[in-house]
Amino acid sequence: MRALDNTDLQILANLFRDARLSNKDLAREVGLAPSSCLERVKRLQNDGVIQGCSLKLNMNALGAHIQAMIAVRLSNHNRETFESFMQAVQPAPEVLSLYHLGGDNDLLIHVAVVDTQHLRDFVFNTITCRNEVSHVETALVYDYRQSDTMPKFVLNSSQAV
Repeated sequence: MRALDNTDLQILANLFRDARLSNKDLAREVGLAPSSCLERVKRLQNDGVIQGCSLKLNMNALGAHIQAMIAVRLSNHNRETFESFMQAVQPAPEVLSLYHLGGDNDLLIHVAVVDTQHLRDFVFNTITCRNEVSHVETALVYDYRQSDTMPKFVLNSSQAV
């Protein structure tokens, strides 16, 4: 994979802030001709640097008035157990994100639900009912903010992403 240059990083930072930018606006922001900008974006996609785009939603507007982080410990720590658990939980409509962790807890599941009964039912019906689960802790999320600023990493010309 080729090394990223400053122009690539500028493109990524602008798209990280707003993935809806038109190619024309993006090209203007980074000082490229639109055709050159589009070629670079396509190359970043083909190289797997850009892996997709997502949509930020107001969960309250959709009726999901409670968000929670659910920490899970599994009784068995082999790859098959983790994969099986994650494949069973991830498709649930309540799940926003799923993290495999090191440390005391094995997984962290970010969920959005309608109310506390929905949260309780999700925990019982999706998590604690599974034999491989040995411990669950649920923490309510009072506020959630996601940065729109791409992390800045120093890449020299010999480093590839």
